[in-house]
Amino acid sequence: MKINQLKISISDLKTINRTGKVNSEEMSLIRKKLCREYNIADKDIRDISVIKKSLDARKNHRLSYIYNLDVSVLSEPSSEKISVFNPYIDKNKNYKRDKNIVIIGAGPAGLFCAYILALNGFKPTLIEQGATVEERVKQVNEFWADNKKLNEYSNVTFGEGGAGTFSDGKLNTSVKDKTGKIAYIKQVFVENGAPEEILYLDKPHIGTDILRDVIVNMRKTITHMGSNIYFNTHMGNISVCDNRINSITVTDTITHESREIPCDRLVLAIGHSSGKTYRMLKDKLSMSCKDFAVGFRVSHLQELIDKCQYGRDHYKLPAADYKLRYHTDNDRTVYSFCMCPGGYVVNSSTETGKTVVNGMSDHARNSEYANSAIVVNVCAGKDYDDSDPLAGVAFQEKLEKTAYSIGVGKIPVQSYGDYRNDNDPDYTDEYIHEHSSVKGECTPANLRRILPGELNDSIIEAMGYFDNVIPGFADDEVMMCGVESRTSSPVRIPRDETLQSDVRYIFPCGEGAGYAGGITSAAADGIKCALALIDSLMI
Repeated sequence: MKINQLKISISDLKTINRTGKVNSEEMSLIRKKLCREYNIADKDIRDISVIKKSLDARKNHRLSYIYNLDVSVLSEPSSEKISVFNPYIDKNKNYKRDKNIVIIGAGPAGLFCAYILALNGFKPTLIEQGATVEERVKQVNEFWADNKKLNEYSNVTFGEGGAGTFSDGKLNTSVKDKTGKIAYIKQVFVENGAPEEILYLDKPHIGTDILRDVIVNMRKTITHMGSNIYFNTHMGNISVCDNRINSITVTDTITHESREIPCDRLVLAIGHSSGKTYRMLKDKLSMSCKDFAVGFRVSHLQELIDKCQYGRDHYKLPAADYKLRYHTDNDRTVYSFCMCPGGYVVNSSTETGKTVVNGMSDHARNSEYANSAIVVNVCAGKDYDDSDPLAGVAFQEKLEKTAYSIGVGKIPVQSYGDYRNDNDPDYTDEYIHEHSSVKGECTPANLRRILPGELNDSIIEAMGYFDNVIPGFADDEVMMCGVESRTSSPVRIPRDETLQSDVRYIFPCGEGAGYAGGITSAAADGIKCALALIDSLMI
């Protein structure tokens, strides 16, 4: 039977795993409470499975964990069914298995698309312009130590695992899991090395450190099933014949040798920062502008967030997060994005002459500082001319070039007090690092020079409101880093009910095509595209 909303007070627990993993003491208290509140004899309980675990940290409530449970009891079988996703196709149907299937991008969308195809006996070719995780980590660490060593094809954003490899590894999503795909995705992650608690935590995360190993294991699984993955390989062109994909041209980013690959089915899992690829595709298939958001990374002491969210028992619990949203007087929406408890602000630039920041956390979330993007919405047709489908890309790039310029190639940093008052800052490196956790070289600069005035005004107005929600959020010494411009793709590649673009047998997929936002939703879209592609091969 299903038991929902079983509550255990934090004060009743002597030991707590700060990652959120359910320990033996919790299971003992859950068992006792089930017996007491549901009049179940202890000897009749065969098994207890935690389906979901969340934290009730509402003000004026006792700090408690809330559990949804699947309880197996003697003589009382469960009457409820949970949707279970079946990744396998009908073996009684025939498919064209001699077609050349190519997937561009080894982020979550591309990896799960390849994974489902491989499970069903197809052998797709996966093309990734960046390096493997192992090599990519070395490249990124070198770039953070020396800004001159940026690899434009392999960096924090591009490479095996996509942008999520250097992130908090969040798996929560607003997508409803009616088909069981999200539960399946989490199970695949666990099978490849992710911690089991992601299966039931309300806000699961893997962490950049563990996620890297998970991605490597998925790669090995996919190649073991017979698929080929080519790294350091950039798609520079596509060939279309009779409005169908015919072939693609790729270039080795190390040797610079180019070759043509026959292609009967093409999955574009290119990621949200694929400006070069968008430009190449612009005159070949339909694209349109999409709204997105821009702003800055804001750092706070994690202890400040913990105390505000949890109160006096904060030291017992995992690093706290927050989710903030505010609608301004000038009709803008400002909100927190990709909040990283106990994390780092990172230089995630992809091109020389343009600076971009993002956030990441290890699984333990044990950095002294929390950070999140505080961003304001940008609208096609309002903030830039939407007659050009790549106008949003141009808008992003203008901000990134300004950030690079004012930071002289380093991450530009400013305290909130100086930002609010439009003061030119003058801090030492020591001062910056004492008030934030940053990966990459940084320097003081006036962030007001990056965004248009109205967007700056919106952020300042919203920060005042956020300070009422979390006292200290808008203190003068709070550090801000710029620019956060890659919250989502500024482009959508339209697709029909078969998930194909207006060029036949091209399947736009994931964040880069405008159909996902985050690791889990991108992976789910990769699965959808894999199944749609298989349908297109049915005889």
